[in-house]
Amino acid sequence: MLLTAIVFLPTLGALTLLLLDRRDEDRLRGVALWVSIAAFLVSVHLWILFERGRSGMQFVERYAWIPVSGITYHLGVDGISLLLVLLTTFLMPLCLLSAWSQITTRVKEFLIAMLLLETAMLGVFVALDLFLFFVFWEAMLIPMYLVIGVWGGPRRIYAAVKFILYTMLGSALMLLAILVLYYLQGRQTGVYTFDYPTIARMTLEPGIQVPLFLAFALAFAIKVPMFPFHTWLPDAHVEAPTAGSVILAGVLLKMGTYGFVRFCLPLFPHASAVFAPAIFVLAVIGILYGAWVSMVQPDLKKLIAYSSVSHLGFVMLGLFALNAQGVQGGILQMVNHGLSTGALFLLVGMIYERRHSRLIADFGGLWAVVPLFSAVFLFVTLSSIGLPGLNGFVGEFLILVGAFQVSRLFAVLGTLGIIFAAVYMLWMYQRVAFGPVRHEESRHLPDLGAREIATLAPILLLILWVGVYPKPFTAVMEASVAELIAVVKAKAGLPIGAWWLP
Repeated sequence: MLLTAIVFLPTLGALTLLLLDRRDEDRLRGVALWVSIAAFLVSVHLWILFERGRSGMQFVERYAWIPVSGITYHLGVDGISLLLVLLTTFLMPLCLLSAWSQITTRVKEFLIAMLLLETAMLGVFVALDLFLFFVFWEAMLIPMYLVIGVWGGPRRIYAAVKFILYTMLGSALMLLAILVLYYLQGRQTGVYTFDYPTIARMTLEPGIQVPLFLAFALAFAIKVPMFPFHTWLPDAHVEAPTAGSVILAGVLLKMGTYGFVRFCLPLFPHASAVFAPAIFVLAVIGILYGAWVSMVQPDLKKLIAYSSVSHLGFVMLGLFALNAQGVQGGILQMVNHGLSTGALFLLVGMIYERRHSRLIADFGGLWAVVPLFSAVFLFVTLSSIGLPGLNGFVGEFLILVGAFQVSRLFAVLGTLGIIFAAVYMLWMYQRVAFGPVRHEESRHLPDLGAREIATLAPILLLILWVGVYPKPFTAVMEASVAELIAVVKAKAGLPIGAWWLP
């Protein structure tokens, strides 16, 4: 029952908030924070109990839910999903802390939406029944739509509707593909079920794999978001409140990359091998396009949003290299992106709260005014560009090693993305933190307070931990990744990798 406890503790907290007086805002915030901390502590317990070196699902819970339709309440984690469960429960308390003074209207509703969102995200990462997975996938949309549409910026309705329309387009095709899998499973075995491990054992003809892969891939590519399905992301990030931006970048985008790993690769190995070159091309375009567009952004939030397109291109490059280094690097980079970009959005939110502007041109000389903020900002900026010794370097290095085994050309193009990232991030930092103080409003800004330090410190420690000693994070996924690659290679029916090698 450990997974059920982690998934539904936030919902229990949301129900508790319903019983409290909406005028007692500090109490509401405190209850939500402690519930999210409890969920994190339970997930740490899960991390401790998890057996390293063992592939397959652990902590499995399976009960009949709607037997007449073959729908089960089936949960489990392996080394891949465990890291994302930890990332989700780690970031949620920090998001709630960041919103402590930023969200002042409809506080009760905001906290309930965030806790329900946490349940839906956790459910996506642990669901082992395709129907249950789809329910959690769709359930996530409602609270996220509200977070953007109610507590967002001036164009929040436009951004929220765009987010919903894009995501639902992909979801509709994925639902259709799930129903086709259900039908095919029943026709082959006589047992109609949505149970994921059962369906994963089914043999699918190459001809049927291609359309099913494309239906799943479109849903996941929109959520990643991969180029050219990324246009909803900058609007959603710019308009969302800080907590929404952090959870969007930190966790929601990972649901797309996780979907590729969990469903596209093992369910459709032949189609994955067929489309791997195309994914490689789109990933590299995303890396370079995201970097170039980031360079010209005047708004800090928009710059970080476009940098996510570039960083997640690296993740896709690693996943579809289909070798141990690439896949491990891609999964680790999901976590790294959640930490670094999440911290960047927190910092932008903190400076916006003081200055009421996110335009780079409105800053300059912040190092002299708010040195602690500027030092933390520099640390996170360096982690985002992959400085050795910090988390980003480990993931990007593994991805490039994996990609190099497949295509030297695309590995080199990917490396250019790292150089461009250093250019636009350091240029942004130089304009914000160095030089003279150009605006009178910036001269008397307060430095980081105790609550803000408490919000950022855990992320900074983790950035350093992953950068210096990544073994605990790579070791937990080694067996799961090895099993995944073995399954894809055994069932693909095509040679994996070396598509463009001379």
